[in-house]
Amino acid sequence: MAKIAIIGGGYTGLTAAYRLTKLGHQVHVFERGSEVGGLAADFTVAGAHLEKTYHHLFRTDTDIIGLTAELGIEDTLGWHTGSLKTYYNHRLHDFSTPVDLLKFTPLPLWDRIRTALVALYLNRTKNWRQFVDVSAYEWMKKFNGRRAAQVIWEPLLKGKFDERYKEVSMAWLWARLHIRSRSRRPGEMKEKLGYFAGGFHTFTRALVEKITAQGGTIHTGAEVTSIAEHKDGVSVTVDGTEAVFDRLLATVPSHVFADLAGPGLASEYRDRLAGIDYLGAVVMVFTSEQKIGDAYWYNINDLTKPFLVFINHTNLIDRRNYAGRYVYYIGTYRPHEHRSFTLSDDQLSDEWFTELARIFPEFDRDKIEERHIFRLKNAQHIVTTDYEDRIPAMQTPLKHVWLANFSQIYPEDRGTNYAVREGTKAAQLITDSLAP
Repeated sequence: MAKIAIIGGGYTGLTAAYRLTKLGHQVHVFERGSEVGGLAADFTVAGAHLEKTYHHLFRTDTDIIGLTAELGIEDTLGWHTGSLKTYYNHRLHDFSTPVDLLKFTPLPLWDRIRTALVALYLNRTKNWRQFVDVSAYEWMKKFNGRRAAQVIWEPLLKGKFDERYKEVSMAWLWARLHIRSRSRRPGEMKEKLGYFAGGFHTFTRALVEKITAQGGTIHTGAEVTSIAEHKDGVSVTVDGTEAVFDRLLATVPSHVFADLAGPGLASEYRDRLAGIDYLGAVVMVFTSEQKIGDAYWYNINDLTKPFLVFINHTNLIDRRNYAGRYVYYIGTYRPHEHRSFTLSDDQLSDEWFTELARIFPEFDRDKIEERHIFRLKNAQHIVTTDYEDRIPAMQTPLKHVWLANFSQIYPEDRGTNYAVREGTKAAQLITDSLAP
């Protein structure tokens, strides 16, 4: 059995560790942070576990749902009715069903019908490669109309990708819309969203327990500073100490991997890694004794607002799980140099709460009890129209070293389901490499 190192304790690394330890390999997971889970890592709020960044599952997330069954925790995954509203032109509009779309007055009737027809076309179109080198914004402007592009698609694309929104591939947007539309069963007007009893902590804990029960070791607070080829495998330096492994899987962002590998990495592959740009995420979580809004998810289609989304988590999950408190998220994606990363927590809160009160005049910040702010770098890669040509292969030029991170997920967007899928794929590649 091989001795295998995995850098990064997100769901890709943990899934690979689970698969490899199940086969009897000696696996060490090195996570720089104090907890595992990656973008689904949790913290404690109102006495309960909650993700630092908002998460839920779709019915099409078959990889993570299947792993849930493998881990024996399928009964903890519940399905809840989602609800969506869009804030535009100083008003909130229902946006959960096709009927809501036809009632969406910011668009003229013909544009509403046209939007519905475009959605139907994208749902039924399976050939996503026709969209690879096409700008999502330009495609929507052409086929959905200039007004619909301005009202619906530009705010969403710009909220997700900031000033790079016009470069984003239509293949990425097709995947988002196509997969989400298929998460509803025939006859369902509203989508069902999956969430674990106890939060995603339940899934993370089950993975960790299986890995350790199967002989794996998870090291938190362990920083890998370099990797290199070695005559006996792969040399890994962790917190100043060098160790040699038979195989290595890195699940860190592409440019981080390039730094770890140093000059030993082939220039062509290094260029691919450097060519992937990331945005950061800024997320606020707060609890209140006050209920704000009657929907779960609010898209903020107003480019003057400093955030993309407002979520009433307790309109999806019963607030009794959080000591009777209402739990909210506010979030946005920004370049790393954006002021959102340099403002103090109090400054950011004051700015965001002021704007939230303009959307919900009933909002009373005096009723807030807890507030938590998380700033995460490398939270979203920018999927440009030439992105497919720049995706680095999992098998790196370094012998016995693989790379698996969400920048290699395409055309789908990064998410927990695809993290599990890529972890399984990486584990299989490593297993194949060990075959005699």
